[in-house]
Amino acid sequence: MRGAAKEEMFCGTFLLYILRMRRRRVHGFINVLSESFLYLPLWLIFRQPHPNFINVRTAYASEIWAQLTKIFSQNQAQKDSERTYYGREVTMKLFHLSDLHIGKRVNEFSMLEDQKYILMQILKAAKEHQPDGIILAGDIYDKPVPAAEAVQVFDDFLTSLNEMGLIVFMISGNHDSPERVSYGGRLMKKSGIYVAPVYEGKTEKVEFTDAYGKVCIHLLPFVKPAVVRHAFEEGEFEKEAEAVCDYQSAVKMTVSHMAVDTDVRNVLIAHQFVTGAMRCESEEVSVGGLDNVDASVFDGFDYVALGHIHSPQAVGRDQVRYCGTPLKYSFSEAGQEKSITVVELKEKGNVEISAVPLHPLRDMRKIRGSYMEVTAKSFYENGNCEDYLHVTLTDEEDILDGLQKLRVIYPNIMQLEYDNRRTRENPELTTAQAVEQKSEMELFMEFYELQNNQPMSQIQEEFVRNIIREVKE
Repeated sequence: MRGAAKEEMFCGTFLLYILRMRRRRVHGFINVLSESFLYLPLWLIFRQPHPNFINVRTAYASEIWAQLTKIFSQNQAQKDSERTYYGREVTMKLFHLSDLHIGKRVNEFSMLEDQKYILMQILKAAKEHQPDGIILAGDIYDKPVPAAEAVQVFDDFLTSLNEMGLIVFMISGNHDSPERVSYGGRLMKKSGIYVAPVYEGKTEKVEFTDAYGKVCIHLLPFVKPAVVRHAFEEGEFEKEAEAVCDYQSAVKMTVSHMAVDTDVRNVLIAHQFVTGAMRCESEEVSVGGLDNVDASVFDGFDYVALGHIHSPQAVGRDQVRYCGTPLKYSFSEAGQEKSITVVELKEKGNVEISAVPLHPLRDMRKIRGSYMEVTAKSFYENGNCEDYLHVTLTDEEDILDGLQKLRVIYPNIMQLEYDNRRTRENPELTTAQAVEQKSEMELFMEFYELQNNQPMSQIQEEFVRNIIREVKE
């Protein structure tokens, strides 16, 4: 056998050996070598015709082509799988987030710097824990028309998630403009960013497949009764729409019109107040609990990712859950630990829930003591003086320019109050606090009685309730 034929036979044998090793997932030296020299033997074999080696070359070519075809098909299947759930063969793993409130101001302090910091923490956690997708359950912004800087911050965050190969599921909340949040949704879908459109009777459903089968993600934006009635006011569901009179019936109707296959795993993303959830001061409160929705409405779902309530908690059952805000937005949240809720969907009926803690740039804390106590170095040297603070002074006499003096040490004091004999005995102060805790209906009834020297009748009370309900809708 001539030298060229020997050379070609050696290269062909070497190539087949490499291909078989790759098939067996052999790593180390062989794997590196296969990546570096995969095309060298092919070039040597096919570079020039050799009259004495046509049959050998043909046999090797057939075998090599078969091996390559198999490997390439396997690689393509793996890529297709990665597009579905990014190679995870155990669970569908999701980060549940909500109520970013980007652009929010708390006691006239801009939270934008703190929000940028916490969003970077979320990105870092995503790199570490490698979820398959990110849930954003409403209230992306703090206002329906957010400032340009707030939009830029969210755009940077969304772009970073996309660059990491993460799927994003996003809905609008009661603070958002659904039209603005959903703008460009059909274009973003091509990049794996799914945004709930404005509700018009149908909801977005996204289907994926993992080792346990199909997973359906349903996106339900924040809905009001008036929105649901309008969506179904014409057509075969007109009578059903007329019966929608509150948030309970509104959400129940939207869920009943979803294509939910209970034989597979279903995740619902919603932004509503579920009865029994514990509220915070930073949330909007509806009159008389008009926005209440019973948890039983969501019984057909394996996990319900809720937004709207700022404290992390489960409602009704463990799989109906608020993740809470990533930052504290009121001093009623001062004692809370903020976190990312991590949801792992295994086989049908098996949902594992855990949390990844988040640590803010500046915490929100309450401190208490006399002026001399809170200004002593021993009091503040072990804490972060840059934190947002609610300070309660116990001095019997007010401190002249107390707020300005305290801000020399604590520059981010948001609230200052006194707790002493004077404040405890002053009825005006306690009355002001009590008024803040009452609903609009209670305040109106008290005002009516004060003006008319008699309480409202049942008919009058119902009339006012309907007006307040219409205003809220």
